[in-house]
Amino acid sequence: MDELTAAGITDPDLRASYLECKRLNSLHGKTYYLATLLLPPAKRPFVHALYGFARYADEIVDDLASVLTKEEKAIALKRWGDGVLADIKSGNSKDHIGSALVDTVKRFNIPITYFEAFLHSMTMDLTITEYHSYEDLYEYVYGSAAVIGLQMVAIMGTTSTASIKEVNAAAEKLGIAFQLANFIRDVGEDLDRGRVYLPVSELQAHGVTRNMLEERVLTPEIRDALKEQIERVRRLQKEANAAIKLLSIESRACIEAASELYCGIVDEVEKIDYQIFTKRAKTSNLRRLKVALPAYLRARKSR
Repeated sequence: MDELTAAGITDPDLRASYLECKRLNSLHGKTYYLATLLLPPAKRPFVHALYGFARYADEIVDDLASVLTKEEKAIALKRWGDGVLADIKSGNSKDHIGSALVDTVKRFNIPITYFEAFLHSMTMDLTITEYHSYEDLYEYVYGSAAVIGLQMVAIMGTTSTASIKEVNAAAEKLGIAFQLANFIRDVGEDLDRGRVYLPVSELQAHGVTRNMLEERVLTPEIRDALKEQIERVRRLQKEANAAIKLLSIESRACIEAASELYCGIVDEVEKIDYQIFTKRAKTSNLRRLKVALPAYLRARKSR
């Protein structure tokens, strides 16, 4: 039985929307997609729908090949985002991405505020080029990452004795850890887009200025600043991982693998000696296999 049928998705147009979300996930979110395969087939389409929504919005904002100005991108994002939000409220959508998302939101009763927060953060990317403190950055990463974790909780499910407050707090932390790991790896790419996500005050504490980053030469000061950021990722991951046991048993392997692979990006940064301007830190296929195989066996056993 295919995933969509297992999930009870039979309408042809709705199936087409879910398949488009899955295509975006498999094309752009290889690590995320790999982790999704560890879920029972009946859960996977709904994770694809969440990814498809986030990816499509992100593409409007960050497509470097686009000829649109920032103002035009803002208009396009608002038009599409407002349309999807209206569809969530009405419970129906004809949008090629929104249709699957609306169906997922209805099935799992996911709060619309999470999607509003995500779109708010995407809008911030069009106007804000740096954040002074971590507290300032938190507004952005709450919408861009924490709410992804919160959305996922509804689909993953929890144990009967789990504290939803504790699970949600862990989901927020893990989502943010994933995002911060990406920021550390992608300093150069973000500079290409005119942005610096690492908090300015924390960079300054190590003697790092934006001009130094723009020069794209690793210095002892930049190395020390990156080490501090990596410590935060690992701290958030450790705090979040303790609550994975509160998820439904068939979902734990997926989140455990995602945590190890996504947060493992910072391990890869260390392996390339922090040379983020000349190399891309990425998880090797061998490491993916070492993580995925035991996780797959655990996932099979849980079913």
